[in-house]
Amino acid sequence: MKKLMILGGSRYIFPVIKAAHDLGIYVITCDYLPHNIAHKYSDEYCNISIIDKEKILATAKKLNIDGIMSFACDPGVVTAAYVAEQMGLPNVGPYESVCILQNKWKFRKFLKKNGFTVPTAKGYKSVKDALEDAKIFHWPVIVKPTDCAGSKGVTRVDEPENLKRSIEFALSLSHSNEFIIEDFITQQGYSSDSDCYSVDGELKFVSFNCQRFDCNAKNPYTPAAYSWPSSMTTRHQEELKNEIQRLLKLLRMETAIYNIETREGIDGKAYIMELSPRGGGNRLAECLRYATGVDMITNMVKYSVGLPVDKIFQKPYDGCWAEIILHSNKPGVFKELWISEEIAANVIERDLWIKEGASVGGFCAANEAIGTLILKFDSQERIEEVLGNQGKYMKVLLK
Repeated sequence: MKKLMILGGSRYIFPVIKAAHDLGIYVITCDYLPHNIAHKYSDEYCNISIIDKEKILATAKKLNIDGIMSFACDPGVVTAAYVAEQMGLPNVGPYESVCILQNKWKFRKFLKKNGFTVPTAKGYKSVKDALEDAKIFHWPVIVKPTDCAGSKGVTRVDEPENLKRSIEFALSLSHSNEFIIEDFITQQGYSSDSDCYSVDGELKFVSFNCQRFDCNAKNPYTPAAYSWPSSMTTRHQEELKNEIQRLLKLLRMETAIYNIETREGIDGKAYIMELSPRGGGNRLAECLRYATGVDMITNMVKYSVGLPVDKIFQKPYDGCWAEIILHSNKPGVFKELWISEEIAANVIERDLWIKEGASVGGFCAANEAIGTLILKFDSQERIEEVLGNQGKYMKVLLK
């Protein structure tokens, strides 16, 4: 029986575990949080920090695994690439390349060096050095930890006098005590945060979407909804597709699923904001499977353990699709989820993760989501109406 090690234990790896079990693969999950929900569904659990790559490697050798993945789990991506390279297992790409992709400052430097369109950006470990550089940026700016996902530690800063507080916040959530400051790119329409897939470094499936935010949430930069197709111009989608392909070739990437964030700026330029060789959180690959029939998850499981992979190719969207990330804008005690009868027929899947009486937060980061709704509509106009007026169609009610 093939053995697959999955780094992390969130519910976002449920479909990976299911795909592996459907293929008769033995699943081992790893992290330092034994109560994480996914461990209930794996065949074996190892209590090891997923950023401790040497301990993960030693355990992987001891268990004689056939493959390793980090899906929807940013901290484990570098470790998975390291273990795969050390053990000669199928890998998403060279360890060195994965390190570049997983560090926001290294990534920006690589993009600039190779002629990609990039905002002014610089990484720091010193608060003092960053404050002295305030004049090199075009304000407003975004401050982020260089090594966090899920919008953790991200803030927009409009004036230099507010910079220090945002830097300290970013550092409080960084594993490496490093942060990045970059120009805030004002977007045209919606930014995109969607999943793509390559085989032997060749892009086979590319998607762009409309990434939406809740301006009333505690962190207005935490994604709150998505929809497909994208609002981005066809010209910029094609440009970005070509630039993503060029990037994968430069980094010598292999077969992988990628979570890719892109943006069309009001300056008329298209930007690759982030590219991580992992499935995105918020069930993006599952939504795309609904919308197109392309199963990147099963294919990634097969590749990771050395099984023959299916042929993946570009497919159109079967209608207009949306995903709402259920959350509360304020802390409290959950009562119920109300959904209007007007959209009941559009709800393809309702996945609520909590029960009445559970405590909820104020949506500071993606890990405070309480469920998802996947919906299908006949038109883009109807998506805009529903997602633009969510309070009219669904509400998270508190006691």
